[in-house]
Amino acid sequence: MSDYRFFDRLRADAAAERRAIVAGLLANTPAIAPKHFYDSVGCALFGAICELPEYYPTRTERAIFVEHREEIAEAIGSGRQFVDLGAGDCCKAQGWLPFLAPTRYIAVDIAGDALARALARMAPEFPELEVTGIVADFTRGLDLRNDLGDAPTMFFYPGSSIGNFLPGEARRFLSDIQLHCIASEASGRSGLLIGVDTKKESRRLTAAYDDALGVTAAFNRNMLRHVNDIIASNFDPAAFAHVAFYNERQGRVEMHLAARAPQVVRIDGTSRTFATGDLIHTEYSYKYTPAEFTTLLQEAGFACVRCWQDPARDFAVYWAT
Repeated sequence: MSDYRFFDRLRADAAAERRAIVAGLLANTPAIAPKHFYDSVGCALFGAICELPEYYPTRTERAIFVEHREEIAEAIGSGRQFVDLGAGDCCKAQGWLPFLAPTRYIAVDIAGDALARALARMAPEFPELEVTGIVADFTRGLDLRNDLGDAPTMFFYPGSSIGNFLPGEARRFLSDIQLHCIASEASGRSGLLIGVDTKKESRRLTAAYDDALGVTAAFNRNMLRHVNDIIASNFDPAAFAHVAFYNERQGRVEMHLAARAPQVVRIDGTSRTFATGDLIHTEYSYKYTPAEFTTLLQEAGFACVRCWQDPARDFAVYWAT
């Protein structure tokens, strides 16, 4: 079965998404949701970010997976559906398939073109595996019950993407996953394998989001080009500077775009004036100690949690059921 099924559920939400972007840009504190980083250019830039020396999360998570692969696979068990949330190029999930022998692989991502390319590459490599791609925005609510049925399911959410949610939103999202786990436990235990970045010194955290080569800056500014495509605005990405810092009190890295000079931007039939230094918020990335994240999982309804970390405790991987 080298073919795959593909469903685009994002198109039906396109008008609502345009309205949400416009509302965010016209708010008192303008903001763009981080999911809008990921057009085709943004996906490529993020892939480059993951290989930067400053950006430790990807390689550290990968090292944990390699070091503890068999132990993690034993804890999870084989024969489950594998739901890859924010699948991207599917490479992280692909490394697990021989160890977990899933019955199905369901990849969910907001970037439809990139997901289709990834599945077209991956599906022929696993001809006996049923492969499905779903283009959807699960940050607005996770609803895969009709896709999953009652088969035991492993949800996979690596890369510390959970940090992009505000803590209350993260709790609700994890609760959504837990409800899916409960619904799919008719024939076995379901659960979540998730990667989470930890709190550490401010210098390292800031550098990870403000690299010397400026790749993250290009990634941040590219969001404006993507927004122009969606809402027909006329942002000039070069007219905004990348800003990133660790907010220690809040336990999060913040990313913004700062206007380099006064400017007026056309937004959906109206306009917004930006003074020099005015900020557009683009991302939070919350960091959690193991104790904090274990508590968050338990508040979301997960009962049993196991945790693996690298020797420096820079990153953590959790299996929760």
